Amino acid sequence: MESPQTILIVDDSRVSRLMARQYILGMHADWVIEEAGTGEDALEKVKSFTPKLVLMDVNMPGMGGLAAAEQMRKLLPTAHISLLTANVQTATRNRATELGIGFMEKPITEARIAQLIAPLETQP
Repeated sequence: MESPQTILIVDDSRVSRLMARQYILGMHADWVIEEAGTGEDALEKVKSFTPKLVLMDVNMPGMGGLAAAEQMRKLLPTAHISLLTANVQTATRNRATELGIGFMEKPITEARIAQLIAPLETQP
């Protein structure tokens, strides 16, 4: 039996985190979901566990999602990291591509979450 995946949801919106959590657990009730409300909090959390997937909001107080994702990419070179944001500017998309991370527009929907977690479903 495969071990459950660990996912980190980083968003200053509690509602957004809750929605993403519910969609993921609806598809994989055994997966472990960790949450962070800021980029700084997310970077602190990954010192104690290694997520397979990080969903990262862009616009947050303190360290923004792009800066946090850039640091996280160095700490977690094999993790799937994806921006999940309402900030759909071309510059944001281009920076995500440069960092080797995914980009998904908000609003958070079950279909978008399914698309983001699909690569994990085939990994041990």
